[in-house]
Amino acid sequence: MSIEERLRSNGIELPTPAAPIANYVPCVRTGSLLFVSGQICLGPDGRIAPAHAGKLGAGVGLAEGQAAARLCAINVLAQARAALGSLDAIKRCVRLGGFINCVPDFAQLPQVMNGASDLMVLVSGDAGRHARTTIGVAQLPLDAAVEVEAIFEVA
Repeated sequence: MSIEERLRSNGIELPTPAAPIANYVPCVRTGSLLFVSGQICLGPDGRIAPAHAGKLGAGVGLAEGQAAARLCAINVLAQARAALGSLDAIKRCVRLGGFINCVPDFAQLPQVMNGASDLMVLVSGDAGRHARTTIGVAQLPLDAAVEVEAIFEVA
């Protein structure tokens, strides 16, 4: 089953990709790699839900953080589709990078990032298993709770 088919079968609709909010491009393709710039947890309406704004460990809970990371991954896929024309050009997810807006002693960074990682595996199967980096940060654009970037191998 293709990524596009798995998205449909799981009831996931990709939003219109968000325009960059600063001086960068959403994606860069070089050779067989597609680099997707960090995507924040914008909902289908293009806004950050109150539950996905702020810091993990101070107002944003683990479940909300995981949901925010999943939204980021959906937005990553939306950018990839816009760059490639179809997600079927993706051979595998090589790496995800996660940035978690959190208080200094928040220790559940990996669990939050699983929201994005689990989505990649759901829609790509074994080709969605990836290397990963997850770090806690003091702040993210628009006070987002999570931001996720990606590298894909493409055909």
